[in-house]
Amino acid sequence: MTPTVSKGKVIALEYTLKSEDKRVVFSNVGKNPLIYTQGANQVIPGVESAVEGMAVGQTKEVVVAPARGFGERDPNAVQEIPKASVPEGTQVGTQLHGKDQAGRDVRPTVTEIKDRTVLLDFNHPLAGKTLYFDLKVVGID
Repeated sequence: MTPTVSKGKVIALEYTLKSEDKRVVFSNVGKNPLIYTQGANQVIPGVESAVEGMAVGQTKEVVVAPARGFGERDPNAVQEIPKASVPEGTQVGTQLHGKDQAGRDVRPTVTEIKDRTVLLDFNHPLAGKTLYFDLKVVGID
């Protein structure tokens, strides 16, 4: 019997992620596959449900709505902080790295620089966007 993707199995996945205008955002094709455990919430829900039942070598094109991808944009995830709190030379579009009060990694994007303050967007850069994936299962353990 051919193994298929199911809960608890370790999956090796090649994928190409495209934006709404079909521009390639990221691809691991020809590189190391993404390794994750199916059903362990290690990948976005839209991808996890799309590969369920697939076998090694199978491919699929999938459209993932924001709710099943990186979520909707949260307007409350934008914060204004003192300009002195960011590194010298920071520009709009820079993704900063830090830790929140609970010690979790955060990667806000600088969206505006004012005279004394900076606006940081803590939403994932792909939040609120429909995602287009080309998926290929390359391994199941």
